[in-house]
Amino acid sequence: MAKITFMGAGSTIFSRRVLCDCLCSDALKDSEFALYDIDPKRLSEVEAVLKATNEAHGGCATINAFLGVANRKSALSGADFVINAIQVGGYDPCTIIDFEIPKKYGLRQTIADTLGIGGIMRALRTIPVMEDFARDMAEVCPNAWLLNYTNPMSMLTGYMLRYTPMHTIGLCHSVQVCSEHLLKDLGMEDSLPGRKELIAGINHMGWLLEIKDKNGNDLYPEIRRRTLKKLDNDPECKDLVRYDYIRRFGYYCTESSEHNAEYNPFYIKKNYSELIERYNIPLDEYPRRCISQIEKWDGECAKMIENASEPIKRSHEYASRIIESIITNTPYEIGGNVLNTGHLITNLPEDACVEVPCLVNSHGIHPCHVGRLPVQCAAMNMTNINVQLLTIEAAVTGKKEHIYQAAMLDPHTGSELDIDTIVKMVDDLIDAHGNWLPKYH
Repeated sequence: MAKITFMGAGSTIFSRRVLCDCLCSDALKDSEFALYDIDPKRLSEVEAVLKATNEAHGGCATINAFLGVANRKSALSGADFVINAIQVGGYDPCTIIDFEIPKKYGLRQTIADTLGIGGIMRALRTIPVMEDFARDMAEVCPNAWLLNYTNPMSMLTGYMLRYTPMHTIGLCHSVQVCSEHLLKDLGMEDSLPGRKELIAGINHMGWLLEIKDKNGNDLYPEIRRRTLKKLDNDPECKDLVRYDYIRRFGYYCTESSEHNAEYNPFYIKKNYSELIERYNIPLDEYPRRCISQIEKWDGECAKMIENASEPIKRSHEYASRIIESIITNTPYEIGGNVLNTGHLITNLPEDACVEVPCLVNSHGIHPCHVGRLPVQCAAMNMTNINVQLLTIEAAVTGKKEHIYQAAMLDPHTGSELDIDTIVKMVDDLIDAHGNWLPKYH
């Protein structure tokens, strides 16, 4: 029987999804689930939802809740797998700060959880908490695997792999649905069954390098033809930034257009509002999502309890598949975020956190060598990696100068603001976050 600990279990929908995935597996349905959170209301809600779901589907699992830092080691003690889904500072105040202060300087964002000034701030307030997790894990579950779902994925996973002893893998939701979304949107559903693909790069900017149908035919020529047609004839399309990547760089990438619009200097320009309209870029999208989720939260929990007995099926999330593979020694392939040790991707630095195919079995998670990315794809990745490495450096050294440098080198921030303004904005953000951030010198 495996022990699976959820850090940030108050993310009820995600916690329930992973629980349901485990209940669908004969090897995992009798696992022990330890739910950890610092919010008593959210923890109580997720405990009720998961217990109702478990009871409605056989009651095989054991579910216990652990509230607050004082009970963290108890939640982690003896864990075989730790799933991290925390959000330090939440929507209010920290996400609001991440959006509103940059907006005063004329810097607009869409999601702000992965790169940009919002991603930098989110990493700096999350890394110390994850370091505390690692310290506890080294004491009470030293052999556990940490499955990290929290953003900014590359910064947090990269830090954990470089500066803590814990077995860590970064997991995203976008790799496994990337080509399916593309082919369906382009009307190429017939090519979905049996397709073969290769995705590699960095989190949220992994490149669909190869895609072939079941007979080995290259699908990219037809993808590129239909992409150009959609760019020219479908102004209502919600994925225009990624389609523009195909036109400009030759390849599709893993994460959505609202994300990728802020990972480069091309699409969000304060003096070019027609770009925002042309590419359907939803500024302030993440705050809107947060507000919507908060407003319907109580109703969602009640609904999940009421419908606990409805049939469940396994989702596309990797977590249960990884746990099952390690426990049963059943090989499984994932797209995971790991250090580029040994130059898995030869034209990216070894310190970078890269997203590559990984094989899972009872011996753990084994990243696969990819080789060289197309030079333009590696160049796009490097503009993001620069920011990631400097943000990690700031967290490790406590030096404010590295925060300035990360912000200066961020492609969107640097294209919109001059250096002096960037420094002022960073200082304002640090002051506004107060105790949510470490003290920087």
